[in-house]
Amino acid sequence: MTNSIHSPYYKKDTKLTEGVQRRATKLVTGMQELNYNDRLKQFSLRRLEGRRMRSDLIEIFKIVNRKYDINPELLFQLDEGDRRGHYQNFVQEKF
Repeated sequence: MTNSIHSPYYKKDTKLTEGVQRRATKLVTGMQELNYNDRLKQFSLRRLEGRRMRSDLIEIFKIVNRKYDINPELLFQLDEGDRRGHYQNFVQEKF
């Protein structure tokens, strides 16, 4: 079974992938003394987990707003209720 670098399943794979970014940012001249978070800010980068979350949210937005030929009701239960805010709230079921 192959694993995608974009979305690793195991924490060890996430750590390995993040380690590549950590090392690469440290190789740039003048960045060796900065800590990892400061190097990320300097390069306008995010951690792998943050990039994954952002891309997942963008895809959900596209599905809900019918940018794809997918019916969102097949994947999500939307709340069409009369509540404050926008009308596209997800229904949370209680278990």
